[in-house]
Amino acid sequence: MAATILRSPKIHLPPPETTTSNLSSLTHISLTPLPKGRRCLSIYACADGSGDQSNRPFGGDIKKGQAIELNKVNDEHPYEFNAKDSPNPLPRPLTSADLSNMASEGSRLRVAYQGVRGAYSESAAEKAYPNCEAVPCEQFDTAFEAVERWLVDRAVLPIENSLGGSIHRNYDLLLRHRLHIVGEVKLAIRHCLMANNGVKIEDLKRVLSHPQALAQCENTLTKLGLVREAVDDTAGAAKYIAFQKLKDAGAVASLAAARIYGLNVLAQDIQDDSDNVTRFLMLAREPIIPGTDKPFKTSVVFSLDEGPGVLFKALAVFAMRNINLTKIESRPLQKQALRVLDDSTDGFPKYFPYLFYVDFEASMADQRAQNALGHLKEFATFLRVLGSYPSDSGVA
Repeated sequence: MAATILRSPKIHLPPPETTTSNLSSLTHISLTPLPKGRRCLSIYACADGSGDQSNRPFGGDIKKGQAIELNKVNDEHPYEFNAKDSPNPLPRPLTSADLSNMASEGSRLRVAYQGVRGAYSESAAEKAYPNCEAVPCEQFDTAFEAVERWLVDRAVLPIENSLGGSIHRNYDLLLRHRLHIVGEVKLAIRHCLMANNGVKIEDLKRVLSHPQALAQCENTLTKLGLVREAVDDTAGAAKYIAFQKLKDAGAVASLAAARIYGLNVLAQDIQDDSDNVTRFLMLAREPIIPGTDKPFKTSVVFSLDEGPGVLFKALAVFAMRNINLTKIESRPLQKQALRVLDDSTDGFPKYFPYLFYVDFEASMADQRAQNALGHLKEFATFLRVLGSYPSDSGVA
């Protein structure tokens, strides 16, 4: 049967030309003129939570007591430019030590994640940045845009699951946006079946969750004879059945979601495979300066001309330098016309243009990695480094 899509109300970003936002408590963005062509981005949050700024002009006055300044541009974290030199801001790269110091010193970073409270992505964000303020976003695109537009400091988004495979949408967004991967975090996924208080398993007729979560619990849900209904995220399913006070439906979500929305956990660890891990990427506006003091991983994306052995040749640049590849993902090159049709193929295209995403175990500070990418660049039609960052060897 076709999956039913249910959507719970979540946060939306404002269009770029407006000054209002419903992202958390954010309500106003203004540019403060600085001398010598410098510009400073200040972000304000409404103190009373009303969020009604629709009539305020860009950069307009804020009533006393109504808003507080959240972020200030200072000499330690400049993001400025001289209008005479370049139209594009050039951020100062952060080092891996900077990131560690931020976490240990209790800096209150704002970190975007996709979903609502109780989502696994929220747990990943809090694992990546223990003292952060986790900011929910409706879609993956929203989280990317929130970082780019300085509404948040970081984003933590899933990229692959050990059972469900890659999250293709985020691979495409990595190329579309100019954010940098500054870290990774791995999170063990433990699904629970939950329902409103007083509802028993035998009362359930259907179950709501994210499509991947439903697939990961296929055997359990089949034995229970439950109809699956797909929604945007696991925690959103829990929130929906709680707010709608449904008596015939349950949700597959995290234990944290059950606690947040006051649901009764009917069964724990219902995933078909106990080895269920999701890898998340930590994204920032600025890259970090790679080092060699700890295990590093580098992520790149490239494209190649068509021809026999071309991909083998591309991967050989890593093998001949003893660099281990941990991931390779191919994605169709979007917004590009298919190649000329071959008459012998009955009107079907001869081949698709592809992008190849590769993760390898080496830092860009390592001469081997620099030589490998220099070699790859000789015949790749496109090459971009998405990030070089400390690898996460632990799962929690």
